[in-house]
Amino acid sequence: MDLFTTSLSLAGLEPPSDRVTDGLDLLPAMLQGQLTDRPIFYYRGNTLMAVTLGQYKAHFWTWTNSWEEFSQGVDFCPGQNISGVTTHTQEEHTKLPLIFHLGRDPGERYPLSFASTEYLNVLHRITPVAQQHQEALVPGQPQLNVCNRAVMNWAPPGCEKLGKCLTPPESVPEKCSWPH
Repeated sequence: MDLFTTSLSLAGLEPPSDRVTDGLDLLPAMLQGQLTDRPIFYYRGNTLMAVTLGQYKAHFWTWTNSWEEFSQGVDFCPGQNISGVTTHTQEEHTKLPLIFHLGRDPGERYPLSFASTEYLNVLHRITPVAQQHQEALVPGQPQLNVCNRAVMNWAPPGCEKLGKCLTPPESVPEKCSWPH
């Protein structure tokens, strides 16, 4: 959410000019119902996985999690097995991304046909947006590279009724990297 930029606007202040901020002032949307059409970039680690532009979303890579994790019961998309989209190996679609019309297909289950005029028109609009974004991107320092098993949800609400609450382990924050 764009809380920083919106809070500044609410206070009548301008964003700082000594750094790049990618936030968007949401006050026009909140107070007057004015929507801003801008691309949304979806990352997984350092990989640009998808881009939304208007009603369209292009997937450049697909991957939920590894077969090893999936076979152990870890399912990031439960009940959402979509052939070619929810993949357990990282699949590249950078040359021909999977494109969905989110207004007609909000569940992203039916990609547009590569041969359709609609697909080609969207591809020619969304590809330069993704390329320009990647060329202008300045990598930052990771903010989510600390792991601590003690913060996991060991005792979710209702666990006491089922007798399934677990005692959390000792808090030991450590630097880590996510395999996905």
